[in-house]
Amino acid sequence: MRALWQKYKSILAYLFWGVVTTIVNLASYQWLSTGLHWNFEVATVIAWFLSVLVAYFTNKVWVFGSHYTTVKAFVVELIQFFFYRGLTLLLDMLIVYIGISLLGFRSPLGQFIVKIIDNILVVIANYVFSKWLIFKSNEKMMKK
Repeated sequence: MRALWQKYKSILAYLFWGVVTTIVNLASYQWLSTGLHWNFEVATVIAWFLSVLVAYFTNKVWVFGSHYTTVKAFVVELIQFFFYRGLTLLLDMLIVYIGISLLGFRSPLGQFIVKIIDNILVVIANYVFSKWLIFKSNEKMMKK
């Protein structure tokens, strides 16, 4: 049992914190878009920013256990994290645009469904970027 935990603990932690991050994203988007009636693109960007802040610190500490020894390592890691999350923001914006503007899912429930589908795809892409590019390259930099 312990061997299984060690083998899959980063994936399980990522899934747990991914759910928390997704809740932050969905809740802030719904509140801004359908609650305050803000433009869905603006709501998407603000929800993205809030969820990326949550994701960075939870991924760093509890998922990948990233420890930096210098300010430079921290800054590089933070910039990489926001850069790759910025790429998935483009995916996020594209999916929301297609779902709401082109396919017409404008009701609160329709927007919520679009955001759930969107978040599933974005979480997968974010895991790949975090696991193999962001926190992995920080480990390499620390060894130098």
